[in-house]
Amino acid sequence: QGCVGTGMKPVTGSVQMQIINALHLGERSRASTLLSDLGHRNHSMRVDDFVRILEYCARSPDPLVYSAMHFQLLLTLFAMEIWTIMEEKEISMDDKCYLLVIRALCKGGYLDEAFNLLSILGENADIYPILPMYNNFLGACAQMHSFHHADKCLDLMEQRLVGKNEVTYIELLKLAVLQQNLPAVHELWKEYTRYYNLSIVSLRKFIRSFTRLRDLKSAYESLQQMVTLAFRGGFVIAKTAEGKMYPSKLDIPIPSSSDLGLKKYWKENEIFVSSVFQACNESNTQASDSVDSGTFGIRKIEDRTDGRVLLKKHMAVSVMKVLRWSFNDVIHACAQTRNFKLAAQLFAQMQSIGLEPSCNTYDGFIRVLVAERGFHDGLQVLEVMQRKNLEPYDSTLATISVACSKDLELDLAESFLDQISTSPSPFPYNALLEACDRLDQPERAVRILAKMKHLKLPPDIRTYELLFSLFGNVNAPYEEGNMLSQLDAAKRINAIEVDMLSNGIQHSNVSINNLLKALGTEGMIKELIQYLRVAENQFSDSSIVLGTPVYNTALHSLVEAKESQMAVEIFKTMLYGHRPDAVTYNIMIDCCSIIKCFKSACALVSVMIRDGFCPQVLTYTALIKILLVCEDLDEALNLLDQGCSDAIQPDVLLFNTILQAAYDKGRIDLVELIVVRMHQENVQPDSSTCGYVFSAYADSGFFSTAIEALQVLSMRMISEDDCSLEEKSTIFEDLILAEDLDAESRIIDLFKNSQEDIAVALLNLRWCATVGFPISRLPNQSPWAKRLLSSYGFKKGTT
Repeated sequence: QGCVGTGMKPVTGSVQMQIINALHLGERSRASTLLSDLGHRNHSMRVDDFVRILEYCARSPDPLVYSAMHFQLLLTLFAMEIWTIMEEKEISMDDKCYLLVIRALCKGGYLDEAFNLLSILGENADIYPILPMYNNFLGACAQMHSFHHADKCLDLMEQRLVGKNEVTYIELLKLAVLQQNLPAVHELWKEYTRYYNLSIVSLRKFIRSFTRLRDLKSAYESLQQMVTLAFRGGFVIAKTAEGKMYPSKLDIPIPSSSDLGLKKYWKENEIFVSSVFQACNESNTQASDSVDSGTFGIRKIEDRTDGRVLLKKHMAVSVMKVLRWSFNDVIHACAQTRNFKLAAQLFAQMQSIGLEPSCNTYDGFIRVLVAERGFHDGLQVLEVMQRKNLEPYDSTLATISVACSKDLELDLAESFLDQISTSPSPFPYNALLEACDRLDQPERAVRILAKMKHLKLPPDIRTYELLFSLFGNVNAPYEEGNMLSQLDAAKRINAIEVDMLSNGIQHSNVSINNLLKALGTEGMIKELIQYLRVAENQFSDSSIVLGTPVYNTALHSLVEAKESQMAVEIFKTMLYGHRPDAVTYNIMIDCCSIIKCFKSACALVSVMIRDGFCPQVLTYTALIKILLVCEDLDEALNLLDQGCSDAIQPDVLLFNTILQAAYDKGRIDLVELIVVRMHQENVQPDSSTCGYVFSAYADSGFFSTAIEALQVLSMRMISEDDCSLEEKSTIFEDLILAEDLDAESRIIDLFKNSQEDIAVALLNLRWCATVGFPISRLPNQSPWAKRLLSSYGFKKGTT
């Protein structure tokens, strides 16, 4: 019976081959039976009777039946079974057998057993561990991230003066990278270059290590050495049985000195970690000084024929492949550190030496290009790939899609997502969902979720955070919830939470915050309190702390719902274990307007200042609001003056708060005063400002003045600067005076571009023109504006 897939010639009738075939087919019991029969034979047994089986267990070919991990465990256990039989039969094992057993134990994850065998062998005068045994063990430590076992192995090697060869350095290099230990990598570089001549393969290993630790300067310098070495030629790259490349030269071990010179770096890693990235930032600048920032490096270089010919003449295919890999590694590291200049230089260098960029090269280059220049330049490079018939990676498409989402180009972002066949992460989909949330496009978000489900891509916590923000509340902004919308919102929230539970994802501070915000928007105060209490209990049982922003959201919703008593209780609860911030104090000062207690508000301001938070414009707005509720208009104006004298820059919300109270009380004089103060403080009015002023005049019967005021304030909404206003008026005049039916639709489109104030101003001006008031490009010259300035301008010391 022949051996299937072992890479060895079939030997008919051989028990070893039968055992190997049984193992390959996953028939462990039959293999054990055959091994037992082999062990009970009467003839004298030798190492050769087991060596092929051990080789198979150490090599571990791909299984036909079990998963790779399960299959490797099976082989490791079988190797231990062989070892036991050989010990029982007192069969003397040679170096090769011990090496195979250690390799099988390491591949199965039995590091303790493998290390014990290494230790025992050192105590045996007849068999002494050879360097490949230690190298295999160090490689397994790197694969399993077991630094404790690696330390023990290094101690053992030091005690026995084993020495090191090139393989040892490579395994130690892997361990250093896993520990994010850049100083250890540099120490390995020094030792290696002291004893060995650099080769393409060794340079490849070091370049990859430098890039993974973001040391672009060292990676760049090593890459230039590789290019020089590649053009020099005169070497051959061979492959192992597993397909790994290695330089075909004699690897002579370096005798060990007093110590390996690396363990001190394992121990001192914490000292270096904080300074690594600072050093990287400095080296990034140095490595990219010679790059022209005005070029992308993506143009086809026509005058490099000599370079291409020279490259093909001196380089084998394997050398070109390794060289391209290293260029790709450094370019990808540039993307991680956003070093576009160096990436562009390397991209141009590849083409200048005739090394055609691969899809992987373009993937790294587009990442750094999009981060630096935006998605438009990324699209240009994508067109270059298409002309070269290169299919972009899914990660490349995801990068451009994310950039489009950030720039709110949702159609483009979605089109690139549609081209992705598989995605290991929901990140690009989350970016588009976030853009949908910003532009209030829940319908598109539903499509995105359907695509994720079609790709069987499980959502993460960020996905659910966005879902609560997108679908938690039903009504449009500024609309109050009703019984139907609240019922719908409850169903949506429950559906999202059920899906979270099915995917095993717990709430985060952001998801809880968005959920509470949705409930507050719908006016579901009872449910909001219930969710807050549940969150407090759940977070108290975990290492996550319920953050202050979550409490602020709950407090804001309670104050908006005029639930002052509950807000005070939550605030008192929050003081135990949570430190209020400036937002918390401003919300609670605003809460004092419900209970009409200015004294309590002043006490909160005092505590706020004592905690290190200075009063802000929101603080003054809340205090003025309380005074207005208490009908103390004079004191409110005094507080406004005090805020301005304290260098508090007032905003439109503060002025609108006073305007609303003045309008409610029919105080046109106060309305006019605030309009002048807004203009003098260079605060642009908004739609609420226009509404209060227009209504104050209209309700008193001053219709012409109301329209004139509306026109002036609408012009100021566009711009407060006369020169800029005249320029913009020329641009918008066609929209204001157009007589076609689609004119207003074109104005309303401005809302989609987040230009709400411009759109409202244009609609107001269009209405003023419709009722017969000509548009003035200099609103400050209108009789109404001049009268107000002459009557109230003294408040700011003007004439």
